[in-house]
Amino acid sequence: MDSVPIIDLTPWSEGDASDRREVAERVDQALTDIGFLVVTGHGVPADVRTKIRAAAKRFFALPEDVKRAYAVTVGERGWLPPGVEANGYAEGTETPPDLKETFAVGADRPIGNELFDREWFLPNVWPGEVPELEGLLTDYLARMRALSDDLLKLCAAALELDAGYFTSRTRNASYTMNINRYPPMSQLGAPEPGQFRIGPHTDFGTVTVLDRQDGVGGLQVYSDESGWVNAPYVEDSFTINTGDLLARWSGDRWKSNRHRVLPPDPSAPDEELVSLIFFYECDPDALIESLAPPVGRVAHQPVRAHDFLLERLDAITIG
Repeated sequence: MDSVPIIDLTPWSEGDASDRREVAERVDQALTDIGFLVVTGHGVPADVRTKIRAAAKRFFALPEDVKRAYAVTVGERGWLPPGVEANGYAEGTETPPDLKETFAVGADRPIGNELFDREWFLPNVWPGEVPELEGLLTDYLARMRALSDDLLKLCAAALELDAGYFTSRTRNASYTMNINRYPPMSQLGAPEPGQFRIGPHTDFGTVTVLDRQDGVGGLQVYSDESGWVNAPYVEDSFTINTGDLLARWSGDRWKSNRHRVLPPDPSAPDEELVSLIFFYECDPDALIESLAPPVGRVAHQPVRAHDFLLERLDAITIG
């Protein structure tokens, strides 16, 4: 397979056992072949995302000295200015910084472990200049967590495992949501050689749920057969992909695939895009043991989620 399939989740949520089995088989095939799928019928209203984008744009439009009060670095909560992240470093490629700015929120309820709380459960930062962001994003995080758990149950069904096989390790899951603004070329100037809105990389956790906008400088996924291919854009859909942790958990049955976001293009110099990206992980203390053959393909050594994820986050942080 050299394209990203589009799968309607409605039969999974509303169909009979046969319908659910068919959806699970299609998901297994997609994650095995390319590690990505586009889902419709997910149950998250479009107007929820529209309101978040509008509020986020008001934040990003604030003067830089105002946003600077919320400045943080990768893995923290707040504003990640341009220049602090280069995702290509995760696969060992030295690239210029990614052409984006980010507002990041995530899991903020401490679980009583000082090490994990300090790394994965930081307080969220809510800009007083855009007070509606707090309510909108608190609601969205809850929706994304519920959807991600349902996707993991679907993944378990795809492998004919107990429904809670993955979600039994997400009771105190860490997660992050990035609102990425990709500025237009008319503001940035021409990209440097090898510079992207987001450089080539894989994600780190279990599943990623992306709400994206259509654009010339959009998402591409790597295909072994065809090289870089454009991910399809479908109105009112989410793009879902497997992260490194879930790929390892599956014994490399499923692919955590390379992807990138193209730089702004001279054909659309005023194109500005805003993406909402939810990165779901699992309990930081979860011991991830690969599924053995014949379900999995590679019997990796067990690894603690905290250690596995932290190593990858450190790799993409500049400075």
